[in-house]
Amino acid sequence: MTVIPISLSGVFISLIPAIAVVAILYRWRMAYREAMLALTRMLVQLLLVGFLLAWLFAVEQVFIVLAILMFMIVVSSWISLRTVPALRAGLFAQALLSIGVAGALVLGLLVIVILDVSPWYEPRFIVPLAGMFFANAMNSVSLTAERVHTELKRGESYADARRTAFGAGLIPITNSLFAVGLVSLPGMMTGQILAGVSPLIAVRYQIVIMAMVFAAAGLASAGFLVLSRRHWMAVDDA
Repeated sequence: MTVIPISLSGVFISLIPAIAVVAILYRWRMAYREAMLALTRMLVQLLLVGFLLAWLFAVEQVFIVLAILMFMIVVSSWISLRTVPALRAGLFAQALLSIGVAGALVLGLLVIVILDVSPWYEPRFIVPLAGMFFANAMNSVSLTAERVHTELKRGESYADARRTAFGAGLIPITNSLFAVGLVSLPGMMTGQILAGVSPLIAVRYQIVIMAMVFAAAGLASAGFLVLSRRHWMAVDDA
């Protein structure tokens, strides 16, 4: 069994429901421009990354792979702080370190120890996996930063704000863990099944991936709270 190809017309058809949502946002006088910009960026970015990955898979150079991973960490760290734009510059280093270390730890464990990929920098493995880990760490840090900032503004102590923020940062991935197999079949598992891989093998991969994603999100969020403690305390005192 092979993957069923999607034609360009199929891609355009898939955009129709998304455009309908943008139309609803416009009709209800909501942020339709932001949604349209997000869809446009998604299209452009994915088209560009398709060409980039095709080239990357062909060259397989360790320094190029490391440069791409570093780029992913920097961008995800910057995006993660869009929930606290006024504090972005002051918290960027903490976000960068927490997302980078957490993502690198779980990525290294998976690629080097569990999958035993050779060479370890094989782009077909490391780039897509890194994207999953860094993206989930980014979302967790983003929610954590927003919540700890909100709780401190409400007058909560830092310890209470930290607990609330850490729990909030884990909500998306925790919901995914509860729903997997009952409500959703995650992307990697679905892709493998569509490609003809045995569901039992696909399940093993998905268990490993979801455990690692949970770890990346939790470690990044906790690390961010620890590294940024002095910053939040200063904000709270102010």
